[in-house]
Amino acid sequence: MTKKKLKEFQELLNVKLKELLVEAKDTLSGMTDVKDNVPDITDVASLESDRNFMLRIRDRERKLIIKIREALERIEKGTFGQCEICAEEISEERLKARPVTTQCIECKTEMEEAEKRMRRE
Repeated sequence: MTKKKLKEFQELLNVKLKELLVEAKDTLSGMTDVKDNVPDITDVASLESDRNFMLRIRDRERKLIIKIREALERIEKGTFGQCEICAEEISEERLKARPVTTQCIECKTEMEEAEKRMRRE
């Protein structure tokens, strides 16, 4: 992969990382704010449900932050875009769709098929 392409992916990953960190900070500060006392039990349940939903989203984003940081490390090490299983180059189209990926489409497909077979057994 060219240095120019690597730089583009690095910038893309950094922008996404910053967005996720800002959202996480906003969520944290929003949850620590003192809320007005809500006397209606239905409103309390609704607020709690919304909060749990937001926490699940943030947990998924936390996992994505980890993957983004790992992808940035691979860029620094010079292994970005290389499949961790077969060591072949991951297609640029796949990296554009999912820049944090660590596997080429063939290896990922094979892994998913193996997981399906194991679930059936």
